[in-house]
Amino acid sequence: MKTATVPEPRAAAALAARHRKTETAPERVHQAIARLRREKAQVSVAAVARRADVSRTFLYDNPEARTAVAAAMAEAGERRFRTLAEQDDEREATWREPALNAEGALKAAHAEVLAQRTRIGELLGQIRDLQAEWTEDAIQRITTENTTLKQRVRQLTADNRTLDERLKAARSNLRFQDRRVADLEARIADPGTAT
Repeated sequence: MKTATVPEPRAAAALAARHRKTETAPERVHQAIARLRREKAQVSVAAVARRADVSRTFLYDNPEARTAVAAAMAEAGERRFRTLAEQDDEREATWREPALNAEGALKAAHAEVLAQRTRIGELLGQIRDLQAEWTEDAIQRITTENTTLKQRVRQLTADNRTLDERLKAARSNLRFQDRRVADLEARIADPGTAT
């Protein structure tokens, strides 16, 4: 089995390229931070490492890179805090007017509830006054009279029905008698037709 050996000039070129990349890494970190700020993106160790094409370990180990990232994160946090404070002020302005309107409506509702409670109290007082005028004996007497009157109405209704049936029978008899009288009158007037 043969192992491939890298020729000496290629190895030297790779080492030189790696060395140049390491030397330019702090500059790439600063450029990545500047791009993130321009784009108003969140500054984090992962975002800077990705944009600068360096490892997170490099950002933690290299003092210059670590200081730059920490300062950018602190500045972004302060900027975010200011932005949040401004947003809070805007939100407060948007809800302040409706809140004041709601407060006015709430006061009006409380006044209406108080007026309704007062009216209910007055009506309950009137009910108590009416109940006080009627004693238990008077209520009992009126109830008894009401029951008696209902029985009397039932009796009169039954009597009325009986009398109505008698009236119908009497009218029927009267019609029969009227026909009989008319027949007799006709016989008397024309005696030759009688058999």
